[in-house]
Amino acid sequence: MSTLNPQRTLDELKELRALTADENGAQRIAWTDTWAKARAWLRTKMEQLPVKIETDEAGNVWTTLKGTSEKEVIIGGHMDSVTNGGWLDGCLNVLAGLEVMRRVASEGTPPVTLRLVDWADEEGSRFGRSLLGSSACSGTLIPDEVRDLTDKDGIRLEDALANFDVNLDMATQSHQQLKNAKAYLELHIEQGPVLESMDLPLGVVLGTVGVERHAIRFVGQEAHSGSTPMDKRRDALGGVSKLHLDIRQIAKAHKGVGTVGRVVTRPGIVTAVVGQADMTLDQRHLDAGELAAMLNEAKAASERIADEENIEVSWSKLWQIQPLPFHPHLIELCDEAIKETAGVSHRLPSGPLHDAAEMVRADIPTVMMFVQSLRGISHNKIEDTKEEHIMQSVEAMDKLATKTMNWIANS
Repeated sequence: MSTLNPQRTLDELKELRALTADENGAQRIAWTDTWAKARAWLRTKMEQLPVKIETDEAGNVWTTLKGTSEKEVIIGGHMDSVTNGGWLDGCLNVLAGLEVMRRVASEGTPPVTLRLVDWADEEGSRFGRSLLGSSACSGTLIPDEVRDLTDKDGIRLEDALANFDVNLDMATQSHQQLKNAKAYLELHIEQGPVLESMDLPLGVVLGTVGVERHAIRFVGQEAHSGSTPMDKRRDALGGVSKLHLDIRQIAKAHKGVGTVGRVVTRPGIVTAVVGQADMTLDQRHLDAGELAAMLNEAKAASERIADEENIEVSWSKLWQIQPLPFHPHLIELCDEAIKETAGVSHRLPSGPLHDAAEMVRADIPTVMMFVQSLRGISHNKIEDTKEEHIMQSVEAMDKLATKTMNWIANS
């Protein structure tokens, strides 16, 4: 007899919010005490099941319900949030997966092994490197590229991980967790306006868009704001200002997206011309060729602008990932599960990044399911989803897990 209880997932989401949020939103930033508190809370829930719980070399937490077969179906999510984040991003996936695991466990030994993974540091909120735990597991993480990243207080990523008993140089040994993996499933809030605009609760994700993420530095000359004539200035902020506007036009022209999310000026005082300006660039597109063109155009624009402003420009890559399509058969199973739950389904790409992308890179059949986001807003304290849609998503995820386990068991 099935014991799936979507209401329990909703209640636990609220319980977690009360435990780890303040008036500004969720504060489950990876590698912090609040994140550790969230994970400890989750562990008390998982320990009530007949499962094995372990933390791998990258800090990912795995909960394993043994099946008749060693073949594994993995449900994934992440307990960490961005700073001042929403109450659903990441943790809905984990808590829905927990509820599915409870239902499966209540029926005895499943035909295949079912695992739930809470990925470490999906968001990259503290150090700017998203998908840290899942990329270590997929084998795409290069430790030397991230060890010296620092947070706003100057703390190095490598040192922050060491505080949680994670040795960065051992992190990629996490890959052994995937040796029996045959499918990966992930539920997530859409974080966009498409499903709401169509008045649909759930959708099947076709894949994740490619991303180019770079840091750009313009260097001019600091000078006194009163004594330096306008035509004598080498204002580094002029480079950022012009490039920011160009990046928006480039994105529109290619039907992609481009974002400048951070700008820092030095010396950063009211009485000085800016001598150095640093900006971040995030470009995304479903088509690899279009994404490459967007990046090339942004680089060309930066050179032209630097010349116009008599300043210098340099680029450094923060992160990059190709567009990654999901598994055709799992897309069909997900579509079936949604139609059986909500009557109608819709297929759409994912603009935001997800750990699922790293599982595609690890060559594991993967699919994601989206649940509607109110106002399309996420990474914000007003992030929300209708309660009935949250509960439908748990039900649909349970159906998808069942279909996937049966498919793997029979293949």
